[in-house]
Amino acid sequence: MASAAQRAAKLREQLDDANYRYHVLDAPVITDAEYDGLMRELEALEAQHPELCTPESPTQRVGAGARGDFAEVVHARPMLSLANAFSPEEVRDFVQRIATTTGDAEPEFSVEPKLDGLAISLRYEHGVFVRGATRGDGSVG
Repeated sequence: MASAAQRAAKLREQLDDANYRYHVLDAPVITDAEYDGLMRELEALEAQHPELCTPESPTQRVGAGARGDFAEVVHARPMLSLANAFSPEEVRDFVQRIATTTGDAEPEFSVEPKLDGLAISLRYEHGVFVRGATRGDGSVG
């Protein structure tokens, strides 16, 4: 049986490939359920072995880099992901992560129905559309 480090590396590779194909190529190769299963397995491994968790891990970021067809946009505030919260406890954990990440003890949210594969930021000034951007990696779209 593969070691925890080997399995984590394999999961990162699979998730990175799936992210690239989904977010950049718009050509997914695995189902959302398969992706979620791989992600949960990696999250569990990293929880059991914290030394395996790196800033580059798919568990530590959202989306993928900007595709390059348009100019990059640096988001004024990070666009973070709910990360598939399925229970009230997971939503509370998400809110705590946001508070910790942003330094805002009482973060405000805009919650809307999910359109699979689409996360965008639209900016209007005085009622006039001035910029649209994808979520990208959460910092740059």
